[in-house]
Amino acid sequence: MRIEIVTIFPAFFTGIFDHGIVRRAQAEGKVAISIHDLRNFAHDRHRTVDDRPFGGGEGMVLKPEPLAEALASLGILPKPDRLPEQAASNTQIVLLSAQGRPFTQPLARQLASLDRLVLLCGRYEGIDERINDLYGDLELSIGDYVLSGGELPAAVVADAVIRLLPGVLGNQASSEFESFGAPDHAIDTDVDGVPRSQHGSGGLLDYPHYTRPADFAGLRVPEVLVNGDHLQIRRWRRQEQLRKTLRNRPDLLASAVLSEEDRQLLDSLRAETPKRRNFDP
Repeated sequence: MRIEIVTIFPAFFTGIFDHGIVRRAQAEGKVAISIHDLRNFAHDRHRTVDDRPFGGGEGMVLKPEPLAEALASLGILPKPDRLPEQAASNTQIVLLSAQGRPFTQPLARQLASLDRLVLLCGRYEGIDERINDLYGDLELSIGDYVLSGGELPAAVVADAVIRLLPGVLGNQASSEFESFGAPDHAIDTDVDGVPRSQHGSGGLLDYPHYTRPADFAGLRVPEVLVNGDHLQIRRWRRQEQLRKTLRNRPDLLASAVLSEEDRQLLDSLRAETPKRRNFDP
């Protein structure tokens, strides 16, 4: 896979992709990441890439000409000018913006199937909308808050996508048994007839994790996790997935893949869970 990032702050990405899984994926040739300085495509003395918005208002807007030239340098034509084979190519042009659709794990999985991903980092009040109209395939937001630019979101999207590429994780099942992972019916990782000790999350949050020592600061690891009974462990982990999701992200329950047993567990958890303080404005 190739990931191209267009930004006015290329130095922001110095070192950010040089660690852990992402560094290893690059070293093994599973992904190539290129950073492109938008100011290289501005030809006035000050390398100007922004201007005041039409209609007035606060802030500045990234100009369309440098962005169009940057995309042209990557061989990307406006959508109306693309040949059929180019339109059908496995490439997506993504604008990072607070106005975009939410970035989710299912969307990360879709992007991981591409051959090429081009990320445009907004700044100031954003990018001239004509770039989005002419070139954009997708507009993404990483959350309901505003950042100073699209560089952090670009790094987040790149990391989330790269770890889902085939062979990047040491154990590919790691991407299935985690928050927002696949449901049970989509997973086939039982080994030698041994029952799995976890459920696929099916859109829920992950369960709590523990490691040695078994006793820390007077708190012991739950006994069920050390008794060796895979089916008991699996049921406990499912219950804790539901508990965490109910407590921290109850909105996910509406679209999660739930069994009848899950729904019964949820009813029990709702009865025992105290109402949390609401920090929403």
